Amino acid sequence: MDTTIEVAIVEDNNDIREAIRALINGTYGFTCLHAYSNGFDAIKELPDVMPDVVMMDINMPGMTGIECVKKLKGLMPATQFIMETVYEDDDNIFKALRAGASGYILKKTPAAKILEAITEVHNGGSPMSAEVARRVVSSLQQNSKNSAGDVLTDRETEVLKLLARGFIYKEIASEINVEYETVKKHIQNIYAKLHVQNKVEAINKVFPQ
Repeated sequence: MDTTIEVAIVEDNNDIREAIRALINGTYGFTCLHAYSNGFDAIKELPDVMPDVVMMDINMPGMTGIECVKKLKGLMPATQFIMETVYEDDDNIFKALRAGASGYILKKTPAAKILEAITEVHNGGSPMSAEVARRVVSSLQQNSKNSAGDVLTDRETEVLKLLARGFIYKEIASEINVEYETVKKHIQNIYAKLHVQNKVEAINKVFPQ
C-alpha cells in the first residue's frame, strides 16, 4: 500500500517556501499540508496539523527555527524536523539537534536530495548534507573521551557514532557486519546505561557541545 509523506514548511523567505511547497506537491508520494512564514503561526497551528515531517528554517525574525523546534517537539513527539539553512557552523548544528531536529541540510541542497532527506527522516534516519556530516564526525572524534561515554563498550560507542551520523538500524548492521536485532540490542543497552530515552539524548550526553 502506497504511503504519502505529509510535510509542513516553516520558512520566512517567500520564494524558497513556495519552491519547496511546489517541489513537494509536485512529487508523487509527498504532500505539503501547510506552509508558514514564521514560527509563531507554526506553533499555534502545527500541533493540530500533525505532519510527518517539518522543514524548518533556522534564521527567522522574531523566533528562530531552533526555538520553534524546541517548543514544538514536546507537543509533536512523532513528527520529525529537518533544519534547512545557509549556516554550517557547529553551534547552530548542535543547537538544532539538541532542540529535537533529526536532520540538518543546507539551502543549496538540490531538489532531489531534499526529497531524499524527507524520506530518510520519515524512515527513521537523520539526514545531513555532506558538509554537516563532516562537522558532526569531527566533533564526535574530539569528544570521544567524554566521561559519560565511559560506561559504553567500544562497539556501543561505534553504534552511537553511526547513529549520530544519520545511519538507520539496517545501515548500522551492514556497516559493522552484525544482525539487525543485534543493533537494536546495542541501542537498548546504550539507552539503559546512559539513562536516556532516545538517540538525541544519548548523542548529547556522550558528545556534548
